[in-house]
Amino acid sequence: MRFNTKLLHGKSTSGFESGQTLPPISQVSAFSHESMEDLEKVFDHKKMGFAYTRIGNPTVAAFEQKINELEGGAGAVCTSSGMSAITSAILTVCESGDEIIAGSGLYGGTIGLFHDLEKLGIHTVFAADLTEDAVRGLINEKTRLIFTELISNPSLKVADVAGITNAAHEAHVPLFVDSTTATPFISRPLLLGADVVIHSTSKYLNGGGNSIGGVIVDGGKFKWDFEKHTALSGFKKYGQMAFSVRLRTDVWQNLGGCMAPMNAYLSYIGTDTLGLRMERICSNADRLAQALDEVPGITVNYLTLKSHPYHRFVKSELGGYGGGILSFRAGSKARAFAIINALKYVCIASNIGDIRTLVIHPASTLYVQASPEEMAAAGVYEDTVRVSVGIEDIEDLIEDFTQAIEGSKDL
Repeated sequence: MRFNTKLLHGKSTSGFESGQTLPPISQVSAFSHESMEDLEKVFDHKKMGFAYTRIGNPTVAAFEQKINELEGGAGAVCTSSGMSAITSAILTVCESGDEIIAGSGLYGGTIGLFHDLEKLGIHTVFAADLTEDAVRGLINEKTRLIFTELISNPSLKVADVAGITNAAHEAHVPLFVDSTTATPFISRPLLLGADVVIHSTSKYLNGGGNSIGGVIVDGGKFKWDFEKHTALSGFKKYGQMAFSVRLRTDVWQNLGGCMAPMNAYLSYIGTDTLGLRMERICSNADRLAQALDEVPGITVNYLTLKSHPYHRFVKSELGGYGGGILSFRAGSKARAFAIINALKYVCIASNIGDIRTLVIHPASTLYVQASPEEMAAAGVYEDTVRVSVGIEDIEDLIEDFTQAIEGSKDL
């Protein structure tokens, strides 16, 4: 099946108890059983079933299976947010004294998380440019994983997943990829060699801006070195599935960052239209970027522009698409604010991946706690405007941004 057909008719879209075409919403805290013996077997993982929504829920399981199928994984776990997904994934592999290698142009919240992990003894080494050669030069005996965003937000750096994987696997270290901004419609990192894929489902997967969530997908192919990855040593008998088993039965379960059933349902039905939405969003973003690139006084950052330093990855890794995010530099913070405030059809909001076009000044919001060096590495400056392009008529978007930019040219 091709992408859109799989969304509607894949293995994860059927088999619901009463023949429903969508998963029922199991909005409950706990599940009753015929006998204490049955419940004991469920808790001991000797019988299929659900006991308590924090550790498993059929609506959430349906969404997990859907994303797992789209990504081509061996297992998926949904979480309460994208940040919860990153936290759970890292703590499944890393202990005090371990190190992470990461790209420097990460989302501000992820950078903040890595700083918090320092207090737990987990150190992050940031690479100015996370390449195959850079990874080889940074890996040491303490390195436990490589972390990157497939398309960074808003700098729009593209990770060379295949190259980074080569360097990581030579040292028996897994690659974790945050693919939120790409989605499985644009790219499937597991097929490129990555070992774990993470999404904030709040963004493009959901699409409607109506619920928060995250998901972790395990490729199930990495050969764990249990002497190196001692956090997984108690799960050695599960072999290549050790990560998934520890994640679900230990770290995620104990941290308590479960996805709510209603959020899973809203995200499940949102994902049904992922392919259609992404086609329109990417087309709109490309046409808006091309149009704004002709407007004097601003500098546009979008992957399909031939001048973009990561343009070569559009065909080789991103299926010909540039994604739904573009940014531009207005020349000053005052002009950036004036442009944002003059837009008629655009929402001033901090999310991305909505069907509506959203705009924000990231330096004063998303990166307010970041250092100047961290902001520069993320492509964020005092005059940067980030745009999450929606599905509106592109003519209206071009006219709206053009009038806002033209009206602020004297600032």
